[in-house]
Amino acid sequence: MHESFTQNLPFALLTALGWSLLAFLVGRLVHRHATIDVFWGARFLVVYVESLLFESHFASPIRGRALGAFSYADRFVVLSFVVLWSLRLSIHLARRQRGGPEDARYVMIMKGARGRNETLYALRMIYGLQGLLLWFISMPLQWIGTHHRFDGLLIPGLVVVAIGFSFEAIGDEQLRRFLADPATRGTTMNRGLWRYTRHPNYFGDAVVWCGFYLVACSADWGVLTVLSPLAMLYLLTSLSGKPMLERRLRKTRSGYDDYVATTSSFLPRPPKRI
Repeated sequence: MHESFTQNLPFALLTALGWSLLAFLVGRLVHRHATIDVFWGARFLVVYVESLLFESHFASPIRGRALGAFSYADRFVVLSFVVLWSLRLSIHLARRQRGGPEDARYVMIMKGARGRNETLYALRMIYGLQGLLLWFISMPLQWIGTHHRFDGLLIPGLVVVAIGFSFEAIGDEQLRRFLADPATRGTTMNRGLWRYTRHPNYFGDAVVWCGFYLVACSADWGVLTVLSPLAMLYLLTSLSGKPMLERRLRKTRSGYDDYVATTSSFLPRPPKRI
């Protein structure tokens, strides 16, 4: 089974880069690099499906008959969770971007072009980089897709995925309603899950990937993919997620400094009293 995983790695990489290229072409049509965020969630579904298809082709008919249908059913249960999480995230981001300007993150990134060919720069620094990140972060899903035998961690892992998905989806919906209300325009969201953490959507996303990692651990030696959820956690908390967003919110949302002083930056907990 390890042979199947390693042989699939270059095909998974080509799939990730190809999906990023598609995001680039769509971004050119709509004149907005932030479109790649819409492709972000769905990309994990694409890579997981590619891994399933590769293993289906790679596995011999004899091995398939010996394993039976139940081992395949486990991976398709995981597929349903990947579909639910990835498509919900992509649809949410597409709705949020509709009719809006370019995301400030990509405006800042493109400033680094400094007179160079902006198309090539964007292909390298936005689309190519995200393609590589997708390939690396999705390794737990690649591991699951190319294995058949899972132990008792499968169900707990999926429960963790469900918890993270619920936290992320609820947080996103609460924020959507807050931003849509003219009475709260320009103020800081500090209600619902946002009362306990400044980033319930990022926290939920991190929990989702911890869950997929646990599912990967339910297959032999899946523990080796631990760097993938750690990379996602680093992105969310220390690189392109929380830090960049909070720098912008400090300038655009009234009362945000007070909110930072009382509310957990990531892990949910009761707000501090001042």
